[in-house]
Amino acid sequence: MKLKAKILSLAVAPLLLALAVIGGLLVVETQRLERQQAQVLEDVLLSAKRDELRSYVALALTSIQHLYGAGRDDQGAKEQAKAILASMNFGDDGYFYVYDLEGQNLVHPRQPDLVGQNLWNMRDKDGTYVIRELIARAREGGGFQRYQWPKPSTGKVERKLGYAVELPRWGWMLGTGIYLDDVDAAAARLRGNLLASVRQTLLGLATVAVVAALAVFAGGLALNISEQRQADRKLKALAHRVVSSQEEERARVSRELHDHICQLLVSIKYQFELVGHRLAHPGDRPVKAIDKEIAALSKAIGEVRRISHDLRPALLDDLGLPAALEHIGNELAQRSGLQVRVSPRVHEDRLPELQAVSLFRVAQEALRNVERHAQARHIDIRLDDAGDKLELRITDDGRGFDVKNVELSKDHGIGLTNMRERVERNGGTFQLVSQPGHTSLIASFPLAGLT
Repeated sequence: MKLKAKILSLAVAPLLLALAVIGGLLVVETQRLERQQAQVLEDVLLSAKRDELRSYVALALTSIQHLYGAGRDDQGAKEQAKAILASMNFGDDGYFYVYDLEGQNLVHPRQPDLVGQNLWNMRDKDGTYVIRELIARAREGGGFQRYQWPKPSTGKVERKLGYAVELPRWGWMLGTGIYLDDVDAAAARLRGNLLASVRQTLLGLATVAVVAALAVFAGGLALNISEQRQADRKLKALAHRVVSSQEEERARVSRELHDHICQLLVSIKYQFELVGHRLAHPGDRPVKAIDKEIAALSKAIGEVRRISHDLRPALLDDLGLPAALEHIGNELAQRSGLQVRVSPRVHEDRLPELQAVSLFRVAQEALRNVERHAQARHIDIRLDDAGDKLELRITDDGRGFDVKNVELSKDHGIGLTNMRERVERNGGTFQLVSQPGHTSLIASFPLAGLT
């Protein structure tokens, strides 16, 4: 389950990461677009306001043209011009102001307390020398200057765009300005609309991420349930096969005991009963040597030993796999008359117990099958640990069989299946090829990974 959780995490994490990156890029790009569009909007609005300011200043110059344009430089003309300019206004916060070139205020209709004051060194919140810069723009032939100034209608300090021109004969700077709070409000509305759009898009991305994550988890859950069911079916099949193998092994041991041991013991019992009868009645035929009974008893002991070796050979524990293979090969040769050759070429210290037992069981089952079904005359058993693997190879010259059909057969394929599963379960490989006159079984384990 932990592995499946990791796999699901690896599937979901890149998706969520990709959506997070997309969302981050969207935010960054939206901020860039916001700045760009705000700048475009401000440029458009300011361009209109510049034209508006030029028109206002032109109107002011026209209103005093009959004085300044007529060449009058007397104090009366100047006072009359101041009165005209102080009376002019536009909108709620539009007015004209006049400063001499030294920074002294001459006209300010909305802040009359400034009249007569020298504001050359006055700075706004941004540190801008307001009057100095306006006079500098005027001396340049007329120009625009941004600064901050109290707005008459609200009393709050706002950004302002001023436009000033010079009246050189009188030594005046004439100017006016437009407050930019409406530009700021328009930019704020634009930012608000963009942020709302971003929030909506991010919400959509989050919804997609949640739906995608749920879909992945649902798919993983469905896959997990499906795999769990398959695993249950395989487990049941394996349990059935284990039970079948156990029953088959028990039936084999039962047959061995009944067909061989029991018959030998019954025969020995009868022989000893006959000996006892003759000893009890000496007048009958004399008692001869009991060598025959002793030989039968020895045979029974041998059969018990053979069955015991089949279950767990002591040679495998005491002398190792090569000696155990030679033992079962010699037993098969003595019992069946087959020519059996065993060729072990291994180093004992390289044979782990689990793999040795697996190869021994494979050899037992393979020799049993050859004895029962192959009708062979020669069997060759080779055990080799050359290179990087431990390999058992058993070949015979029997009649052969169809490997695929036999393995698929429920009645005859259990032994082959058990051999294959025993080897592969312990990390080895199992190969079986057969044709008339030659059958070869190869079971091997990698030595590099064995301990």
